[in-house]
Amino acid sequence: MEEAGYVHPTPIQEQAIPIVLMGRDVLGCAQTGTGKTASFTLPMMDILAGSRAKARMPRSLILEPTRELALQVAEQFVKYGKYLGLTHALLIGGESMDEQKQALEKGVDVLIATPGRLLDLFERGRILMADVKILVIDEADRMLDMGFIPDVERIVSIIPPLRQTLFFSATMAPEIRRLADAFLSNPKEITVSRPATVATTITTGLLFVQEMDKREALRRLIKREDVQNALIFCNRKRDVDILYKSLKKHGFSVGALHGDMDQSARFATLNAFKANEIRLLVCSDVAARGLDIGGLSHVFNFDVPFHAEDYVHRIGRTGRAGREGHAYTLATPEDGKLVQAVEKLTNAAIPRMQVDGLAAVTEEEIAEAGTRRRGGRGARPDGRGERGSRDRDRGREGRTGGRRDEPRRERSEEPRRERDDPPRRDRDDAPRRERAEEPRRERADEPRREARDDRPRDRAPRERDEHRRRDRDDLGPPVRGFGDDVPAFMLIPIPRPKKRAEAPADSPAPEAAEGGAAEAA
Repeated sequence: MEEAGYVHPTPIQEQAIPIVLMGRDVLGCAQTGTGKTASFTLPMMDILAGSRAKARMPRSLILEPTRELALQVAEQFVKYGKYLGLTHALLIGGESMDEQKQALEKGVDVLIATPGRLLDLFERGRILMADVKILVIDEADRMLDMGFIPDVERIVSIIPPLRQTLFFSATMAPEIRRLADAFLSNPKEITVSRPATVATTITTGLLFVQEMDKREALRRLIKREDVQNALIFCNRKRDVDILYKSLKKHGFSVGALHGDMDQSARFATLNAFKANEIRLLVCSDVAARGLDIGGLSHVFNFDVPFHAEDYVHRIGRTGRAGREGHAYTLATPEDGKLVQAVEKLTNAAIPRMQVDGLAAVTEEEIAEAGTRRRGGRGARPDGRGERGSRDRDRGREGRTGGRRDEPRRERSEEPRRERDDPPRRDRDDAPRRERAEEPRRERADEPRREARDDRPRDRAPRERDEHRRRDRDDLGPPVRGFGDDVPAFMLIPIPRPKKRAEAPADSPAPEAAEGGAAEAA
C-alpha cells in the first residue's frame, strides 16, 4: 500500500474494512470516487492469504456490471496483492474462453466476472461454486439498470448460503434496498454521504444553447478551459460516432467508446486514453460507472442524461481521490425537465454559464419549450401548430360533417315525446307514410338523392339477363365437385357369398361322403 501511494483511508474504507475483517455482511452506500473498490479488495486479500484454492473452485467472487469495471478491479487486485501470491481470473465477454478455462483449471483465489460469462461457463461445467466463501456485488444500481438482476439472483442461488456477502452501490433506491434484504444476512449498513450527491471537489456548470449550436459550444468550451483530458458523454451510441467525427474533423485528439464496439477496440481506446495518447474520449454511459482515470480534469455532458442518477456517475469520473475536477453540461431549451430532475436529485442548482459568441437562451424560452414539449410535437404558442385537441376535433367534424350531434339529440328526444303522447292506434298505411316523410322534411336543405329507378341504365332488364346468360355459356359446362356426383367406385356391385344348403341330419358328413365315393370309384 505504501508503494501504491496510500497513506490515509477514505471514510468508506475506514468504516468498511474492519467490518469485513470481522466476517459480517456489509451494505455500503457511498458516492462514486470515494474508494469503494479498495474497501472490499484489501480485506478480502487479507482473509484469503492463509490458504490456496482448488481447481475450478474459486474461493471468492466479485460481480461487476461491465467489462471495463471488471478489468479495473483486476488491475487493482494485481497492484494491491503484489507480495501475497494470490491468483485471480477475469471472466468477461469478448475474450478467449479457452484462456479463461485454463486459468480456472489451475485454481483461482479471486474470480472477477460479469454475470453473463460466469453463467455461460457454469452451464458448461467449467466452474464449480461450492467453495465460494466471499461474494461481492459491486455497482448494484448499475446492474439493476442493465437488467442483470435475474442473473445475479441465479448466481446467488448456486453459491453456498454460508458465505459473507458485500453489497456496494452508489445510490440506494427502493429496489436496491429490496435486493439487499434478499441477499444479505444481518448486514452492517455503511453510508458515508447522502445518496446521489456531487463531490465537493467538482466544479459544475450548465450551459443552455440551441440544438444547432451544441457542437460549436462544446468546441469553444474545450478551447476556453484548461482541458488536460476529458470524457464527453452522449445519450445515444449513434451520437457518439457523429460527435467523434465532428471533433476529429476540427483537429482535436479524440477517440470513441460505446457498447457496440469490438472488445479489443474498446480496450485499446481506453488504454490509449489512460496513457494520454488521446486527449478527448467521446463515450456513452458504458464509461460512466467505476472507471478510475487518474488526473481526469474535465467531464462534458454533451447530452443531459435521461436518468438523473447517471449525472452523478458521469461527473464522478473527475474530482476523484481529493483532486479538483470540472463538469460542464450542455442543454437545449427542451431539456428543461431533465435539468430539473437532476437538480432535484442532487438538491442543488447547477450554476448557469455563458459562452461568448453564442446566443443566450432565456428562461422564457426554456419554459416555452417545456410547454411545447408537453403539448406534443409541433405545438406552438399561437395554436397553429397544436396537433393535439384541434386535430381530434377536426377529425370528429370531418367524419360527421358538423351535423352529427343534432340528429342524435332529435333521436334521443323522440322517445320521450312518444311516451308522453296517448297510445297510438293500430299501425296502418297513413302513419307509415307520415313517418317516412318526416326525415325528408328534416333534411329538406340537403340535396335530394336520385331514386334507384330514376338512375340511367345501360340496358333493359331482359337484355341484361341475356348478357349474363351468354357470359355463363362462354365459360363452358359447370365444374362438378365430389359432392355433386357419386364416385364410380362406390357404384360397383359387391358379390354376395352364396349360402350352402343345410344337409339332412341322417346324411353322412361331407368328408365321409367324399371317402365313400372314392372307394366306389
